[in-house]
Amino acid sequence: MSRILSAFIFLAAFYSCKSDKKITQAGPGGNMAQQVLEVEAMVVKTSSIEEIVEVSGTILANESTEIRPEISGRIVQLNLKEGAIVPKGSLLVKIYDGDLQAELKKLQVQLQIALKTEERQKELLAIGGIAQQDYDLSLLQVSNIKADIELTQVAIGKTEIRAPYTGRLGLKNISPGAYISPSNLITTITEVKQMKIEFSVPEKYSSQIKNGMPIEFAIEGSDKTYKANVLAKESYVDEATRNLRIRAVVQDIDAFMVPGSFAKVNMILGRNDHAMMIPSNAVIPQARNKQVAVYRSGMSAMTDITTGVRDSTMIQVISGLNPGDTVITTGLLFVKNDSKIKLTKIVN
Repeated sequence: MSRILSAFIFLAAFYSCKSDKKITQAGPGGNMAQQVLEVEAMVVKTSSIEEIVEVSGTILANESTEIRPEISGRIVQLNLKEGAIVPKGSLLVKIYDGDLQAELKKLQVQLQIALKTEERQKELLAIGGIAQQDYDLSLLQVSNIKADIELTQVAIGKTEIRAPYTGRLGLKNISPGAYISPSNLITTITEVKQMKIEFSVPEKYSSQIKNGMPIEFAIEGSDKTYKANVLAKESYVDEATRNLRIRAVVQDIDAFMVPGSFAKVNMILGRNDHAMMIPSNAVIPQARNKQVAVYRSGMSAMTDITTGVRDSTMIQVISGLNPGDTVITTGLLFVKNDSKIKLTKIVN
């Protein structure tokens, strides 16, 4: 019985000592004493940055047109050399117009007869040989025939397909002697003396895009940096992508620049000489905002910030910090609000 009592007293003393040990380690309010975290930090200062937007673009010809006939008919002449540059007005395709030429000659003969009739009746009207109505009918006949001649000449003109401007021809899709209709694509022509580039930027930059603004871009296969100037921007933001479409005129053209090719566009949208930049890894993403841990008198303070542009390692802070603040850059997984901090390295 005494052995059991002795064992009970021993266990009670053991747990009492363990409880006293916990109490000595507990701080005010019953919380565990905070461990001092050793971290690195950076002093916030201002610097100059350029806001550069990098987007994808597409090279476009200044003009590009599908060549199709206006009327149906058989090809009697085909002057298409694929890939050749042709001047404006060059005859590309001639469609058979024998029937229209015959109709034109017939109308021209009828016009000569009608003109002679009109002259004779004009003389008779002068001496009172005919009524005014008879003369008016002969004059109307002359006008009708002239109108028919003009319509026939327009129809003959549609049998000749000419280059709308100086440009390079594409691949031909027809052969001599073929019967074509307005649904047939004959070839394409592109104006290659001038090129454009088209790209889109996020809507938040829409107010900063101005006509004449310079841009730079690069294309696949060339080490050269090309320049262009903004020509115009779309009048609305695309609802699906929330992007604004931009077109710019290319300044220098070379053999690498082919319509439809990919381009990487760089736009400088402004310069800020008083930008606060901090390392991107110092920013702690939250559900609705972003935070950084600021060192203040040996403690950490979690501060909400608003960010701006970024590059590969740094990000701009628009609000939430001031120059001279010390931002913690390491150990952020363990840093909480009011954590005890010891700085091992400070980057100025």
